[in-house]
Amino acid sequence: MSIIGMALSAVLMGAALLVFLKVVPAVSEYMGVRRAISAVASGADPTTATVSQLRDAFTKRARIDDITSIGASELDITKEDGKIVITASYSRKIPLVSNVSLLIDFYATSAPTGR
Repeated sequence: MSIIGMALSAVLMGAALLVFLKVVPAVSEYMGVRRAISAVASGADPTTATVSQLRDAFTKRARIDDITSIGASELDITKEDGKIVITASYSRKIPLVSNVSLLIDFYATSAPTGR
C-alpha cells in the first residue's frame, strides 16, 4: 500500500471513529428512554394509573438515567387491550464537524409489537 493509500485509509477510519463516538451517547440515551417507558408502563396498574402519575414516574426515571432529549410531556400515553402503552418519538441533532450535523429520528414504545 502506498503512502497516499495509507493516508486516505487513516482519514476514512478517523472520520468513521468520529461519527461512532458522537452517535454512541445518543443511542445510549435512546436505550434509556426505551427502558424507562417499558418500566413505567409495566409497573403501573392499568385500572388505577393516571396520565399524570405515569408522566411523574417517567420524569423520575429520566432524572436517574440522565435523559434530556425528551420530556414527560412529549410522551403519548394510551391504553390498548387493557394495557398501558407509552410511545416516545423524537429527533436528535448531533453536530459532527463545523456546519455538518447528523439527524437521527428515534421511536420507542412499550407495546410488545413496537417497531
